Amino acid sequence: MRQAPFHPSHAASAPPRRHRKGRKTQPMCASPASLTVALDGVTDLPPGKIATVVTYLSMTSRPPDRPAPQETGLRLERLGAADSARYLAIFRHLGARWLWFSRLSIPPAELAAILGDAGTRAFAVVAQGRDMGLIELDERNADETELAFLGLDDPLLGAGAGRYLMNLALDMAWSRPIRRFWVHSCTFDHPGAIAFYQRTGFIVEKQALEIVDDPRLNGRLPREAAPHVPIIEM
Repeated sequence: MRQAPFHPSHAASAPPRRHRKGRKTQPMCASPASLTVALDGVTDLPPGKIATVVTYLSMTSRPPDRPAPQETGLRLERLGAADSARYLAIFRHLGARWLWFSRLSIPPAELAAILGDAGTRAFAVVAQGRDMGLIELDERNADETELAFLGLDDPLLGAGAGRYLMNLALDMAWSRPIRRFWVHSCTFDHPGAIAFYQRTGFIVEKQALEIVDDPRLNGRLPREAAPHVPIIEM
């Protein structure tokens, strides 16, 4: 995907199950009545909150592949219910800089159930003898596929590995008779993410504002994660 760990990495024409590539919507610590978001102008965030603009993109037919290396040295290894610890290690390594935390916020049994579901296709991307990427497709809805996660470690960037993986994701997604393939990204992500999706053939459908608890303040991510996003102390 983009030239850095992606995401989330999601898009929707109907209300999506989750709003942010990399995490599910989290309940706000401030009650809804205590935070009024201005449709025009500036809205102050309560301490301990972070806000991002989420962009949803989708496609309704399989686009042509864009050029990618035929030999990348990458190997995909399927991850299942017994691989939760390995999955989380990859997820943390790739996603901390972009504030991925959805999989860190759910009970281990729930994650194992997701990975073990026949509608989930999750793979570790192995290169140079170690895990260096993650690709996950959510096919639990019969007529659509979500590109839930796609990320690569820094040493693999810039040589076409991201495009190679995206072409594989397109092959997997459109191997079923679906009506759409979708993804979403946000302003916490790498600045090249949305452009990468658009070059692939995804079309922007809508944007939304997401406000969540800062995962660096509740221990889900280290405080030094995503230094480009300031921490507002509780």
